Amino acid sequence: MVVKRLIGFVFAGTLAVGLAAAEIVVRIAPPRSVSQKRDRSPGRDYKWIQGHQMWNGGGYVWVPGRWEQPPRPRARWEAHRWKHQKGSWVFVEGRWR
Repeated sequence: MVVKRLIGFVFAGTLAVGLAAAEIVVRIAPPRSVSQKRDRSPGRDYKWIQGHQMWNGGGYVWVPGRWEQPPRPRARWEAHRWKHQKGSWVFVEGRWR
């Protein structure tokens, strides 16, 4: 029973890592960013995360910006972006650094 549980945890962990590493690669260039008016900040410690274009399998859709609290003091946001690579466009997920 313990072995089955351990195998389940290993499989689930491997699956989660595999899904997190998936890349979005598209041959169509993303459209320009949409100009978006920011709502009022919900607090002093919130940072603005700029919206971005996301591929949904059939075309690009705009994902609106949002306010977010950094995970730790002095963290800075590295924005989502599309990187041109070998004739395709690769989505690079934004993250806190």
